Order: sequence, then C-alpha cells, then structure tokens
Amino acid sequence: MTRAYTDYLRDILDAIAKAQSFVAGSDFDDFRANDEKVFAVVRALEIIGEATKYIPESKRIKYPHIPWKAVAGMRDKLIHGYFVVSLSRVWETVQRDLPPLQEAVSQMLDDLENSDKQ
Repeated sequence: MTRAYTDYLRDILDAIAKAQSFVAGSDFDDFRANDEKVFAVVRALEIIGEATKYIPESKRIKYPHIPWKAVAGMRDKLIHGYFVVSLSRVWETVQRDLPPLQEAVSQMLDDLENSDKQ
C-alpha cells in the first residue's frame, strides 16, 4: 500500500510525542542510566529522520524553517554511528529541538490538510 507524504508527517509527530513521553519526568542522569529509555528515544529519532526523507522536495521548500537535512542527518548518525552516539546530544535533541519541530510539522500538516479541502 502506497503511503501519502502526510502519513510520514503524522509518523514524525507520533515519534516526537513518544520520545517526549519516554523522557518525561526524567533528568539526563536518569535517561542515560536507563537502557530502555535510551533505545526507545534513539529509535524515535531514527523514525523521525527516516520519515523526513519521504516528504517531497516540492513540499519541503515551502517550509524552509524546518531543518530537513539536519533531521535526516541525525538519523544517519544514529543508524551508522551507533557505537559513538552522544547521549547528551540525543538528550538535547529531545529537550531543545523536538518541541519546535513538533510545532512546525503540525503547522505544515494543518496547512496541507486545509489546502486539500479547498
């Protein structure tokens, strides 16, 4: 079954929500000491990065404030450099980078769904 690119936007939002829920109530020390949290968050970031690759360039260019290449690049670093993953960078990504990404992708999805209705 072929998926629409809006499905991938929803995947991004779902993975962001999951990553945030995995670390809710934790500090960095709790996070890095808990292998399940680390694996779950890293997997969520991989999904986010992979999903960005399925958003057509024609749609991405309309949202230049979304750091598409950086998001995909994070996924590549996690997938290919798993022995040297910086947990502090993963933590910073969840705490600092995911909230604005969530807001931007939500807005993009709303815009696209509203334009389809017209």
